[in-house]
Amino acid sequence: MGGALENDLMVRVARGEEVERTPIWLFRQAGRHLPEYEAYKKETGCNFLQLLEKPEHVAECTMQPIRRYNLDAAILFSDILVVAEALGIDVEMPGGKGILVPKPLTGPEDFKARIPKSINVDEKLSHVIASVKLIKKELNGKVPLIGFSAAPWTLMYYMVGGSSKKNQEEGERWLKEHPEESQELLDILTTVVVDYTSAQIDAGADMMQIFEAMGEFISKESFYKFAMPCMQSIQKQLRERHPEVPLLVFPRGATYSLVDLQQAGYDVVTMDTQTPRKSTRDALAEAAAAAAPPNLRKGPSGLQGNFDVKLIKGGEGTKENVRAEAERMLKELGAQHLIANLGEGLTGKEDPELVACL
Repeated sequence: MGGALENDLMVRVARGEEVERTPIWLFRQAGRHLPEYEAYKKETGCNFLQLLEKPEHVAECTMQPIRRYNLDAAILFSDILVVAEALGIDVEMPGGKGILVPKPLTGPEDFKARIPKSINVDEKLSHVIASVKLIKKELNGKVPLIGFSAAPWTLMYYMVGGSSKKNQEEGERWLKEHPEESQELLDILTTVVVDYTSAQIDAGADMMQIFEAMGEFISKESFYKFAMPCMQSIQKQLRERHPEVPLLVFPRGATYSLVDLQQAGYDVVTMDTQTPRKSTRDALAEAAAAAAPPNLRKGPSGLQGNFDVKLIKGGEGTKENVRAEAERMLKELGAQHLIANLGEGLTGKEDPELVACL
């Protein structure tokens, strides 16, 4: 875990402690909205996926927003599909089309032929673990480092569908038509995610964020049958291995599950842009009063989110609107037990001046 943190606001909120100021960090705070990131890509001749291969590139990109903005945490500069890559799935990033899996799994036989039952993450993802160690050294205790992984359903969604923009129904189809093989794949992914996130913590990550980024593309019934048990298992195993490390979760598009994720023991649960603020806060408090969750606070989980990213878009947002919405968010959620963040990740079209204002 390294030495003491100069700024431990994020960790204290996640543990349920009172803080002197609401901390803030932003989903995708590193990367394409920053001029210095685009300049670094040009200087190195690397695209996004190539940058991820070398720890010195990862550390530089992680540190860029920490140098520019007054942020309360750094997050590992990485991608949600590195786990899929470690299992032998090819990942590409053709310009303007997002991340793609060019050869998704075509069916149960293809899955059994291509996906190993287990992997050694220290070997397959050694470059990521080395990156975490280097970032911790460069941060030198300034702010905590958040490690992260995609959740198993999100990984499966890409592995069988290939894209966030096409074949969006393919994952759900697998769950319906191949339930046993789907469960087998999700079990493999759960084990890898636990080992991978645990390795990040061993390398120095101070907090761990689990992203269920594709919650929008799974039915509520399937979410509770397939996705939720994976996230419960991840929480349980990580808490056993690392009892003091805060665990954050973001089921984007499936925030109906926030109370259940609190009760599963996640320390901070995240609202997307559509999540109602006050009723969510009230529901978490009510559930925790009825049965204390196994989180670090043993009470209501902290909340994270859910500023609308559109308000910091270049050419559209204004500093006045940013300030007004930030004040409204604090009024509706309260300044305590809150990590200010966005309701979705930065898209690359944001104005750094508006981001700084937020």
